[in-house]
Amino acid sequence: MKKHSTATPHDAVFKQFLRHTDTARDFLDIHLPSSVLQRCDLQTLKLESASFVEEDLRAYYSDVLYSVKMQDSEGYIYVVIEHQSSPDSHMAFRLMRYAIGAMQRHLDAGHKRLPLVVPMLFYHGIETPYPWPLNWLAEFSDPALAQQLYCQPFPLVDITVIPDDVIMQHRRVALLELLQKHIRQRDLAGFIEQLVTLILPGYTTHRQLITLFNYIGQYGSTLDAGTFFRQLARRLPQHEETLMTIAEQLEQKGREEGHKEGRRAEALRIARNLLRDGVGVESVLRATGLSASDVKQLLPH
Repeated sequence: MKKHSTATPHDAVFKQFLRHTDTARDFLDIHLPSSVLQRCDLQTLKLESASFVEEDLRAYYSDVLYSVKMQDSEGYIYVVIEHQSSPDSHMAFRLMRYAIGAMQRHLDAGHKRLPLVVPMLFYHGIETPYPWPLNWLAEFSDPALAQQLYCQPFPLVDITVIPDDVIMQHRRVALLELLQKHIRQRDLAGFIEQLVTLILPGYTTHRQLITLFNYIGQYGSTLDAGTFFRQLARRLPQHEETLMTIAEQLEQKGREEGHKEGRRAEALRIARNLLRDGVGVESVLRATGLSASDVKQLLPH
């Protein structure tokens, strides 16, 4: 019978004992793996709250989490002790989720490195011995492949170190990879030929292209975004309407920003002259519409 939100009598007895620190110290001294025990200073054992447990798991959790300082180290080891009176085929995975939750709780407290978390299962069910494996990797249909994936560095696609000529061979992801590699680092005007080469075969959907064109317009590094899109439009007549619209929008935005900067420069010039003539700061603010911080920078230091 699985546990529900109301604790069973078995859970109540278990928690009454194991939430007593001296009792837990004896329990861990007897049952912890020796390789872990020799790293623990059990005199520093401290009962922690179970607030790290995900909401959907709390109904199945026995609420015993201890922290203990490592000998000759500033680090911590956490021990999750779970009680079970009936076997659960996914217990290993649940224990792993508890462990990850405890690690996250540790990071949220401001620590910079992950702690060791030791999940332990206390079982006293009718079926004996405990029938399910407690290595969570054994729950996969291919445990060997799971071990290879989760016990080694995860796959990394570091686009910053892949040569452009290699990226150009990446078919439907080449355009995305090339743009994201260079979006902040180089003038994209130098990549028009590569972009045209990647767009012409039709690997990219219309929606993807619209997204990428707008991405370039907002975040791309180019000296003249309007000219860039006009050149691209000439090379890609099937997308000319979209590209010309983006070019016009960027040019209009540039003109508006230019006018804004011009008005600001003129306001700063007027403010500088007024201050030099002895006009008070409040009057300068009203006359120019500048912010107090702008005018403050014009004052003599």
